[in-house]
Amino acid sequence: MSLVRLIIKGISYSQTQNGAYALILSEVDGERKLPIVIGAFEAQSIAIALEKEIKPPRPLTHDLFKNFCDRFEIVVKQVIIHKLVDGVFYSSLICERDKIEEIIDARTSDAIALALRFNAPIFTYKNILDKAGIFLKGEPGAEEPSAKEDVEITDILTENKETKGANYKNLSLDELETLLSQAVKNEDYEKAARIRDEISKRN
Repeated sequence: MSLVRLIIKGISYSQTQNGAYALILSEVDGERKLPIVIGAFEAQSIAIALEKEIKPPRPLTHDLFKNFCDRFEIVVKQVIIHKLVDGVFYSSLICERDKIEEIIDARTSDAIALALRFNAPIFTYKNILDKAGIFLKGEPGAEEPSAKEDVEITDILTENKETKGANYKNLSLDELETLLSQAVKNEDYEKAARIRDEISKRN
């Protein structure tokens, strides 16, 4: 079976499962998207890996795994989403140490969070993409008239940034920068994301 490389297109709050997020993966050489439902913690971890501006003062679980692997010279070479059963995706980490390759089972959300930290490529098999891939509205070959508009990586740590960010509009940039530092220090990444968005608007 042939492998298809995927990239992260974005994350959006799930409209069907309360407290969950939809991770959207896109095939590199095509138009299909692969939506995967993930939990809030995993969404936050993926978001932080994507957002280079936010640096946690202490390592998150996936950062700890990366530090552990670095210390013992273990490299995650790639992630493969290899199976889809009853709507659940199964993934594997392809790891290497001392030129010996090992395959480790992992939840797809964890595997992708780690792939980002190792700069490892993400793959799936063509038959899985044929089965679960979709065309989002407005793209060539769109087949899903009820699908939501294409998702971009915007605010992926909050549900409603306009309402939650309203309190920051009257603050100066210096005050916002101070609040951002405090939020990161307190490990309140949802608040940090809202403050960062307000700063980005002004820049």
